[in-house]
Amino acid sequence: MEKSIKIFEELTSLDATSGFESEVANYLIEKLQPYADEIKRDNLGGVYAIKKSKNKNAKTVMVAAHMDEVGFMVTKVLPNGFLKFDTLGGFREDVLLAQKFTITTVSGDKFVGVIPSIPKHFVGGMQQSVKISDMTLDIGASSEAEVREWGIKEGDFVVPKTDFERLSNNRIMAKAFDNRYGCVLITELLEEVANTELDCNLVVCATVQEEVGLRGATIAANMINPDLCLVVDCSPANDMDGKSTSNGKLGEGFLVRLMDRTMILRANLREKIVSLAEDNNIKYQYFTSPGGTDAGAIHQAQLGIPTAVIGICGRYIHTHNSIIDIRDYLAAKNIVSKLVFSVNDTFIDDIRL
Repeated sequence: MEKSIKIFEELTSLDATSGFESEVANYLIEKLQPYADEIKRDNLGGVYAIKKSKNKNAKTVMVAAHMDEVGFMVTKVLPNGFLKFDTLGGFREDVLLAQKFTITTVSGDKFVGVIPSIPKHFVGGMQQSVKISDMTLDIGASSEAEVREWGIKEGDFVVPKTDFERLSNNRIMAKAFDNRYGCVLITELLEEVANTELDCNLVVCATVQEEVGLRGATIAANMINPDLCLVVDCSPANDMDGKSTSNGKLGEGFLVRLMDRTMILRANLREKIVSLAEDNNIKYQYFTSPGGTDAGAIHQAQLGIPTAVIGICGRYIHTHNSIIDIRDYLAAKNIVSKLVFSVNDTFIDDIRL
């Protein structure tokens, strides 16, 4: 558990939003290289670490995580030195005001800024919510010329600036658990199976641009064309009211995502996952979502790719500070490992029926 938490700290401390995933990609390549038979890249920056089976006719399993977190792109430098931006992924307006952000330039230099919030003293009557399109970033510059001297320009990317915190023995808080969770899992999974012979070819995959439309997932599916895909992604917890009927609760195990707006989990694959979890006393919970994951693109690729989402839930995702329970992560890693070790010709035939 302590090793996993350390990797979470390292990965959530990196900055990588949609289209700007290189910090995470470089980290993953360094970590995966010693355990992979081959590392590949796609033309948009996706990373693929491959462990080959000795069986030349082996089926292929892809475990896919996206690298990007929600963020912004700088679109204009104003005369007063403030920055305008557009979103890369979904934010609620009320989580942004007075929050700190990191701006990264094309050369890798980093600057800190804050989204301005008008003091209550200057707001008359009922305060109206501020639209993202009306927001700016204050980076401490006094003019456009000063911003240009610093090397900041249009097209640079912006992500929340947050410190990693361990809140209790099992719960940690940071930015970007959506989806550095999946990046941690594929890193530890490949290391775990490195010295074991599998009945399948295993490809752990880190995709790009999930938060803006599952774009890297389409490339991954066409590049690998797996017989089975397990998407590992972090979903929103909805347990803050304390009700037993909450959809997605911390500490209750990995998520079996039954359906969302992009995919329905087929019953035969669902039963394989649930039976394996119950046989091995791995805690799980069912989950539905109005959102989507890379699975939405992957399962529709080629002639159809059997796909399941093995998730965990996180409180307050798509904000500066989200919280996960490390026990849910360990359950997810355990079931993914069990599934990978279970895959053979019969397993694949069963889930295609």
